[in-house]
Amino acid sequence: MRHDRLDQRAMLLLLACCAFWGLQQILIKATLAEIPALWQTSLRFAAATAALMLWCHWRGVPLWQRDGSLRAGLLAGLLFATEFLLIYLGLMHTTASRMTVFLYTSPFWVALLVPLRVPTERLAPLQWLGLVVAFGGVTLAFAEGLLQEKEGQLLGDLMALGAGLAWGLTTLVLRGPSMANLAPEKTLFYQIGATALVAPVVSWWWGEPWRLAYSAAAWGSVAAQALLGAFITYLTWMWLLRHYPATRVASFAFLTPIFGLLFAVTLLGERPSMQLLLALAGVVVGIGLVNRGRTRSPSPAKG
Repeated sequence: MRHDRLDQRAMLLLLACCAFWGLQQILIKATLAEIPALWQTSLRFAAATAALMLWCHWRGVPLWQRDGSLRAGLLAGLLFATEFLLIYLGLMHTTASRMTVFLYTSPFWVALLVPLRVPTERLAPLQWLGLVVAFGGVTLAFAEGLLQEKEGQLLGDLMALGAGLAWGLTTLVLRGPSMANLAPEKTLFYQIGATALVAPVVSWWWGEPWRLAYSAAAWGSVAAQALLGAFITYLTWMWLLRHYPATRVASFAFLTPIFGLLFAVTLLGERPSMQLLLALAGVVVGIGLVNRGRTRSPSPAKG
């Protein structure tokens, strides 16, 4: 059933998704002390892929039939894997709050690149203003990092920005003709399945130690990242996009960086500067202007 407005159920689901996505960077950052970054990525997406395959088997959703989506699906999967490898590695060098600012530049990249691929989707003046405001926020955050450079922080910031770009490129691929009409489960399967295959290879090449003897807290973090983050909330988001107005659903995604900043302060004890808060405000307001009036469905908000 298609709804023309957000009801209470939809708003509660959206708030729950955005709150958890804001928490994910904190879970990753807190678990890095015990589980190496790329091995943590591998465990997370292997578990999420297994859960999705069981779900699809139970629901009778075909994953292996030929439908012309393989090439685009693999490209989306590789871009998705790149995004998350950069997130996990970036959090070794930068703070969760700074990661939040740079990661959520994804819609900025989408707005900038879509007109190059689809000339009819030219930006309106208000959207150009949004790009300028968002870019100003990113510049402000980078300026702070350069002035108060901590060891490796610039590298972490660049990885976070690269993750946002990879997310934006994934969105463009998912909006292509061969992917647009796929079942949400298969779309997600391409992304998390590719990451489950790529991450262990990169982890092995990186020389990370592989073991399974971790604390209950570390395993709890990985389980939450996999089952709640990479499986349940992403499928919930896709279901909401199918049953409620896409633009109204997408507007809730701008709460995610706010949740991320709040969790970073309360759980990790990070103390973001006024300059970083202004940068975050610039990114959120700018991207809000960019997406104002858009009708196409965005990709899942994540992190």
